[in-house]
Amino acid sequence: MDWDRETRTGVAEAVFAANKTAMQIDTIVESAREKGRRLLLTRLEATVFDTLSPDVRAALDYDGVSRTAVVGSATPLTASGVGIVAAGTSDVPVALEASRTLAFAGHEAAIIADVGVAGLWRLVDRQDELVRFRIVIAVAGMEGALFSVIAGLVAAPVIAVPTSVGYGVAAGGTVALNAALASCSPGVTVVNVDNGFGAATAAIKMLRLC
Repeated sequence: MDWDRETRTGVAEAVFAANKTAMQIDTIVESAREKGRRLLLTRLEATVFDTLSPDVRAALDYDGVSRTAVVGSATPLTASGVGIVAAGTSDVPVALEASRTLAFAGHEAAIIADVGVAGLWRLVDRQDELVRFRIVIAVAGMEGALFSVIAGLVAAPVIAVPTSVGYGVAAGGTVALNAALASCSPGVTVVNVDNGFGAATAAIKMLRLC
C-alpha cells in the first residue's frame, strides 16, 4: 500500500477492488485497520462484498449503488462548492462514486440528478444553483450533450464523466466520450468512461490549488 500517496500527490491512497478476490480485499482492509489508516475502495461489487469476512464487512461503510466502501471513521465535510450534475437516474451510480470520493477527502458535493437535455427545462430551472458551483462534475451517457450545455451556462470548470449508459451506437460510452472530447464549449475537461473516482480526484486537486 502507498500510504505516502496523499503527501506526495494530494490524493489519498485508494484500492480498485474489481478483479480482486475476497481474500485479497480482506487482507488489504485488515492491514489498513492495523495501521489505523482510512482507506477508500472503489468498484467493490455487492456479490464480492457479501463474501468478505464478517469482521471486514462490519468495518466497512459500504454503498452498493456506487460500489464504494470506506475503512475508518468519516471525515467532517466542508462545503467546497463542488456540484455533481447527472443527466439521468441511470447515471447516478457514477455520480455517487464521485460524491463518495469527495466525501472521503472531506468535501461536500451537491448532486443534481435527472436533468438531461431530453427535458432541457429541468436543467434551466436549476441554473441558479449551477452558477454558484466552483467546480462542476457533469455525468452523462447516451450522446453526451449535457457536457457542452453546462459548459455554456457556467463560469466554473466542467469535468465531464461519460458513462456507459446507452444502447446501439451509444453502448459502452464511446459516443459520450467523443462528444465530451469534441465539445465546442470551452472549459471542459474529460475523464474516462464511468470514472467518477477520477473526476472527483481531479476536483480535489483543483480545490487544493484554491
